[in-house]
Amino acid sequence: METNNILEKIKAAGLVGRGGAEFPTALKWEMVKKAKGEKKYVICNASEGELGLFKDLFILKNHTEQVFEGMIIAMDFLETKEAYFNINRDYYEELRESIDGLIGKYAKDGYRFTVFQEHPSYAGGEETVLLNAIEGKRIQPRLKPPYPSDAGLYGMPTLIHNVETLYNVTDVRNGKFEDRRFYCISGPVDHEGVYHLPASFTIQKVLKETKNIPDFPFFAQIGGSASGVVYNKDQLGDHKVSGAGSIEIYREDILPKEILMKWFTFYMNESCGKCTPCREGSYQLHHMTKDAKEIPWDGIFEIVEAMEETSFCALGKSVGIPVRSYFENVLHMKP
Repeated sequence: METNNILEKIKAAGLVGRGGAEFPTALKWEMVKKAKGEKKYVICNASEGELGLFKDLFILKNHTEQVFEGMIIAMDFLETKEAYFNINRDYYEELRESIDGLIGKYAKDGYRFTVFQEHPSYAGGEETVLLNAIEGKRIQPRLKPPYPSDAGLYGMPTLIHNVETLYNVTDVRNGKFEDRRFYCISGPVDHEGVYHLPASFTIQKVLKETKNIPDFPFFAQIGGSASGVVYNKDQLGDHKVSGAGSIEIYREDILPKEILMKWFTFYMNESCGKCTPCREGSYQLHHMTKDAKEIPWDGIFEIVEAMEETSFCALGKSVGIPVRSYFENVLHMKP
């Protein structure tokens, strides 16, 4: 495959990662290209362990070969034949035939794909957690630096992308790229599902285009239904969809305890246990809220702030995003 101008095409397209961080794709490719190592790896991360996200499954069901082509383009650019396909094991059971068929197809040209079936987890979206999992080590994040681009899988320079980014790489190579993204829409809406629309759309416009504006009082969580920011309905015309691209609708009359327990249960279950602030903080948030007759907001914010300031990785640091934005934007209170 032609690789001599793919980097320039990616730069011109302004392609960014769609796993949540929105890191510039061209910069990541340059970093891995320049890094020194006996070999280099490409990894597709189809973990998708956060609440409210299901676009990877949609893309892989409908565009499996395009995702693999994106991996091949990246492998050719890095002059490697080694790749790992990390996939949510529930997805793999559903997609095994198409994935294994493509692996066999590309093996004829010397490309080696290893499928790693991950138990669905939020932590699996963190690159160094994924590397440890593949290597058979404890499922915990690594200290950075070094970054995966310099010392990733088995200590070698590693390029890690999510499913949608690799889908976009193929469009860029084929001259078909448009600045669009996949949106997951869920909750009490008329047309729950995945939609491919311009990235420039506001949340309000996405809901309007998909005929998903509720006819009842509501608010929405954006970017992921655990760590995503919460907006009231009057704010949706002022913001675009961020993070991993999800919109979850909630009825405005949902009890605060119900939504807090949804988040805190998720964080408690997903904490890897590596650091005390996240391990103990998520546990305390869950239990103090579960057992309370009235929401202990002061205690919640005290723990949240400690987790934000001292947690080792983004999981513990992100818990304040939904809690604080819900408190301010929906309950219209100040911490």
